[in-house]
Amino acid sequence: MSTPRTRRVLTAILAVVTCLALAAAAFASDGETAAVSSLHATFWALVPPIVAIVLALITKEAYSSLFIGILVGALFQCNFAPVATLDTIVNDGLVSAIEGNAGIFLFLVLLGIIVALVNASGGSAAFGRWAEKNIRTRVGAMLATFALGVLIFIDDYFNCLTVGSVMRPVTDGHRISRPKLAYLIDATAAPVCMIAPVSSWAAAVSGVAADLDTGVSGIELFIRAIPYNFYSLLTFVFIIGLAVMKFDYGPMKLHEMNAQLKGQLGALENSETSEGSPKGRVMDLLIPVVILFVLCTVGMIYVGGFFGVDAWGGTDCAGDFIGAFGNTDAFIGLPWGGLVSLVLIVIYLVARRVLTFKEAMACVPKGFIAMVPPITILTLAVSLKSMTSALGADIFVEGVMRGASSFLYAMLPAVIFLVACLLAFASGTSWGTFGILIPIVVAVFEPSSPLLTIGISACLAGAVCGDHCSPISDTTIMASAGAQCDHVTHVSTQLPYAITVAGVSFVCFLFAGFIQNAVICLVLGAALTIGVLLAIRMLTERKSGR
Repeated sequence: MSTPRTRRVLTAILAVVTCLALAAAAFASDGETAAVSSLHATFWALVPPIVAIVLALITKEAYSSLFIGILVGALFQCNFAPVATLDTIVNDGLVSAIEGNAGIFLFLVLLGIIVALVNASGGSAAFGRWAEKNIRTRVGAMLATFALGVLIFIDDYFNCLTVGSVMRPVTDGHRISRPKLAYLIDATAAPVCMIAPVSSWAAAVSGVAADLDTGVSGIELFIRAIPYNFYSLLTFVFIIGLAVMKFDYGPMKLHEMNAQLKGQLGALENSETSEGSPKGRVMDLLIPVVILFVLCTVGMIYVGGFFGVDAWGGTDCAGDFIGAFGNTDAFIGLPWGGLVSLVLIVIYLVARRVLTFKEAMACVPKGFIAMVPPITILTLAVSLKSMTSALGADIFVEGVMRGASSFLYAMLPAVIFLVACLLAFASGTSWGTFGILIPIVVAVFEPSSPLLTIGISACLAGAVCGDHCSPISDTTIMASAGAQCDHVTHVSTQLPYAITVAGVSFVCFLFAGFIQNAVICLVLGAALTIGVLLAIRMLTERKSGR
């Protein structure tokens, strides 16, 4: 187990090595860099995210770990030229990350303000009191969180932040730790979006597969792949099994024990804990959430051209709900819905006289401050992804995949799953992962082969799994923000759970390559998941002497 002293020593060693590399580069280079890095499209393209992830897990600190990963990636990209490295970090990394994600940053701020408003109105506290009377057990609270996460399938960002703000009072009341809440949110965000035909994720997959020679439309290919998406489906089995069996393992066990025995939930210092207005009622939480859900959905289909207004030059999708989702841009649609929702929620709460207009406006800076940590981490994570992409990680992975396809044909779905897991884990993006791998999968398998559907499923499942595990994943960051939990703690506590489901999913894809029957493989996978949970519970009880 690492101690604070060990972490400080490792960090100091890495800092010294980095300084030496910069000093050596200063003498070795005139400040100019070659057009293409000498490390382009090699294994070294995956080293920067690996450095960031390892450092984050060792030091338990995300900001410096991500920045060092960005620095390593920029050095590789610029052949260790110091001036070009600095320019790459600032322009190609941080500035581009802020520009490209301005829409989601705006949505985060708007959602932070709405959460602050609901808390100040007393709606969250009222819902907590209601839940304490009607959701009487810890198992019920966990299953209720899971159910709400499954119901909000439109978009993973919206899922994470909405489920977090609604269920925090419930889980806090039952002494469920914030890391456990963050896991429940994260495990029902990307996985449910990846098996929902009407979601931003379905639209993204359909868009990637639209112009490929598969013999079917992109959305039909997505729907066919759902029964074989073992990671997403077995994650649900795992959550229900873990809740019903009433145990935890790995780092999560300590956090849950602290929450139950000492009341230490593991919340961030700036978590909103105010009781708010004594006039608050449950409807002061539910009505804002419904407003937000409806208007964000309307915003996304509006941007997609559902109402015949398509100012973004996309496809004409007037009256086509699914087509509008395929044509939408969540980075525009979510802020659109969030802004209109904020105005209506302020009007509603002021009209209800649970808040004055001045008190409502005081929530604006509170909401912004609450979202500064996830915005900062998201900026650094996206910058790191840019470094990895510029180094040609996708080209390297494509070469590995094509080399394996010639002699592992029936086992290829399992191989695709592993490759997608590793790529999404290292890059922190499931959309980028299936964007890279889907064309390769289509090229490897015949359009008429059942293995094409299984291969696509393996690609999507692996992308979700890697995204779920990665500290630099957008969805993982959003889950931490939704639970108001330390980000690195969330990653380290959920990793054993995600790896357990990933192992079972890998076995299922091995079977699927030969059996090619989704029902049989799912039954085997569910049985194996429950069996593994029972075995782990027996081992943990034996270790604790129970």
